[in-house]
This record gives sequence, C-alpha cells and structure tokens, in this order.
Amino acid sequence: MAAHRQRAGRWELYADLPRIKLKSRTRRPCPDCRGAGGWWVGGANPEMQACGCWAHRRELRIRLLPVPAWPDEPPF
Repeated sequence: MAAHRQRAGRWELYADLPRIKLKSRTRRPCPDCRGAGGWWVGGANPEMQACGCWAHRRELRIRLLPVPAWPDEPPF
C-alpha cells in the first residue's frame, strides 16, 4: 500500500488507500514555540503544553470507500 505526503507552505497533504488528510502545520515564525508546536511543563512528570499555532490547527479528512473484491466467477 503506497502513501503520498506533500507539503506546501503551512499545509500538509497525506493520501493513502483508505483516506485523504489535509492539515495545517506549525508556524516557524511563531513567537511562542518557534515552530516546535509546544513546550514541556511540569516537574517530575512533565507534560507537553501545545502552542496555539498547533493546538487550534484546522484539519480535513476524507474517508474513501473500500473497493469491493473482484468475484472469482462471473455473475451469469
């Protein structure tokens, strides 16, 4: 199963057999995370704090219908 990933500006297109996904990427000029998408906070058990440029990104998914299997014999 082959997959394709293409990037253009802030957008990333990912396509494979069951779906097509279009989502925005982190912004490199973001003054808060500088393109990392977030930062680590906490003490003994640190957690990832997502930046607004990453957490509120838009995403579009298109699920493709599965292709039915070919029959072994003709229907007549």
